[in-house]
Amino acid sequence: MKFQNTLLDFPAAGVARVMVNRPTKLNALNSDTIAELHAVFVTLKADNSVRVVLLTGAGDKAFVAGADISEFSTFSSEEGMLLARQGQTLLFDFIENFPKPVIAAINGFALGGGLELAMACHLRCASAHAKMGLPEVSLGLIPGYGGTQRLPQLVGKGRALELILTGGMIAAETALNSGLVNAVVAPEDLLSHCLELAQKISRNSPQALGTAIQAVLANYSDGRDGFEAEIQNFGACFGTADFQEGTQAFLQKRKPKF
Repeated sequence: MKFQNTLLDFPAAGVARVMVNRPTKLNALNSDTIAELHAVFVTLKADNSVRVVLLTGAGDKAFVAGADISEFSTFSSEEGMLLARQGQTLLFDFIENFPKPVIAAINGFALGGGLELAMACHLRCASAHAKMGLPEVSLGLIPGYGGTQRLPQLVGKGRALELILTGGMIAAETALNSGLVNAVVAPEDLLSHCLELAQKISRNSPQALGTAIQAVLANYSDGRDGFEAEIQNFGACFGTADFQEGTQAFLQKRKPKF
């Protein structure tokens, strides 16, 4: 699969790596890149050989340094609303609800839409030199790709409001201490760390991984009872081949083959 702004490779068995490939633009998101990423993730969703997805940016300067401002600087209110709605549907919500774990490897600046993209992923690992922030208020905007919703879920309302209202950047260690990222590693170790994490995850039941993601997300969905969703998803697992294999492997003292 070849795209202009996106690269796809498979650095380990069961692991796909998706790379935003606009290094001269610090991997800024435009509509074409969002559409390409959606198409890549649709393909990976249907590929049963892929268990975990790594998402990163090309080069060593930026994960994604925001949205491409030149693309929407003349938009009307209606066009801005459509931009946010389409972006959330095509990419950010799609990744959050992806049935396979998605790990963001934050290899540099993750600003605006870039941080929102990382927050849509299920796990986040950052290079020690990474910087993160939501600077939209300095442009007369607010985050439009889920930042006002996902950031408070990850770091709490007070810290989220401080980051959003100041429009400032935080260092990787600060992001780690606030719960925004799961790990901070040396730049040269970022890929190997993420691969190790991905391979550890990929040894588990693919069906159970997807079901666990659904159950966790239920707690953050309006009108849904997260505990009831857990009960229903837990019960559904008993009717799967993965459950049969996992329990039999445990009883037979061997490793499961999912």
